[in-house]
Amino acid sequence: MNSIIFEDLELRIEIEKSQIPWLKIFTQKPYREMSEVPRDLRERIYTLLDIIEREMIAYYNPTKINIASFGNYLPAVHWHIMARFSQDNYFPEPMWGTQQRENKLALPSLEIFIKKLLLI
Repeated sequence: MNSIIFEDLELRIEIEKSQIPWLKIFTQKPYREMSEVPRDLRERIYTLLDIIEREMIAYYNPTKINIASFGNYLPAVHWHIMARFSQDNYFPEPMWGTQQRENKLALPSLEIFIKKLLLI
């Protein structure tokens, strides 16, 4: 599956290859901080975060949803949305933390989730 699942003039949504369902939202313009993003685009991003979170909960029934906005290595506005599970390899650590175990999760199809999400 292509890592870019949606793209228009303002935003791009990508899949992060991972054990867990993990999507990333990027602005097409290289804003450094959310406060630089025009209000209508900020609202669109927040709406997308809400939709993706709700759909991940409904489809995957995760232990927790993690939403994060970093930019230390990539100094541009982008958001991570991750469905976390108590038995994923890193839980309760962040996905950038220390691996806690080696485990293969049996999760519903990411491809079906993405198709469903794109219909919304």
